[in-house]
Amino acid sequence: MEPLRIGILGAARIAGRAIAEPARLTGARLVAVAARDTGRAEAFAAEHDVERVHATYQDLLDDPDIEAIYNPLANGLHGPWNLRALAAGKHVLTEKPSASNATEARQVRDAVQASGLVFMEGFHYAYHPALRRLQELIAKGELGDLQHVEATMVMPPPADDDPRWSLPLAGGAVMDVGCYALHAQRMFAAYAGGAPFLASARAGERKRLPGVDEWLNADLQFPSGATGAVRTSMAAESVEFSLKVIGSRGEAFAPFYVLPQNDDRVIVTTKEDTWVEHLGTRTSYTYQLDAFAGAVRNGAPVLTDADDALATMELIDACYTAAGMTPRPVSTI
Repeated sequence: MEPLRIGILGAARIAGRAIAEPARLTGARLVAVAARDTGRAEAFAAEHDVERVHATYQDLLDDPDIEAIYNPLANGLHGPWNLRALAAGKHVLTEKPSASNATEARQVRDAVQASGLVFMEGFHYAYHPALRRLQELIAKGELGDLQHVEATMVMPPPADDDPRWSLPLAGGAVMDVGCYALHAQRMFAAYAGGAPFLASARAGERKRLPGVDEWLNADLQFPSGATGAVRTSMAAESVEFSLKVIGSRGEAFAPFYVLPQNDDRVIVTTKEDTWVEHLGTRTSYTYQLDAFAGAVRNGAPVLTDADDALATMELIDACYTAAGMTPRPVSTI
């Protein structure tokens, strides 16, 4: 398969782990990078063997040698630059969430449909065998009927000046980490009669940052009667990124499902036995890039496509509204 030719919008911290390392492992070409600070872009290019540096994001989109872009910009810049990339005829792999709110996510979805290009939202964990094993345990009846899905995404607080606390940049705990927990709930829709809907949500604001959620807890309901629980915070004492699936005959627990390359265990407990399965430390980002390249080159289906991104964003907006907060504004930055 011809190597994918990728341009990177911004020299964000996540880009090294999420695209540069997977590109090296899969043979994809990192054609160019652009950043607001050209010096940062040059340093990133030197560290990660990117072929060239562009002065602006638009210059990168105009590069005819680039066929796909990776968008790791701040949350509020995902939607606008995803739209510009599609308009420039580029396939898009965007960091999550794909937009600031459901209205903007719908605009992106419509642009994807009109363009015929490949669009993937970067819920990379969904491409790793650990998540597929959790689904399989329910699908094959090893845990019985699905009863409850519990997703926890909590972490210590970023620095006060971190963009993840910026309302104009679509910040907050749900947008940064909670979106994973809500997305993970949706990954079990096929085993519970359909997608979950929000039953209730509660949230707390960050001190001196009106409208920015420091934490949010949500309860969900599946059509089958199964339930879901989400707990997310950017003010915890330690990191916990876990997912538990409970069935009528047992349960399975992934202690670090979002980054299974750091802890690839799935711990299964039934009435008869308990055992631990190891699902592999090849990075979830590498599985994701393989899937993205397969979609671009061979038309393979995309699990986290623009329709999926819109559905997740609608659930995020519902959580904010139910908790007495407003969905994130479209960025004017």
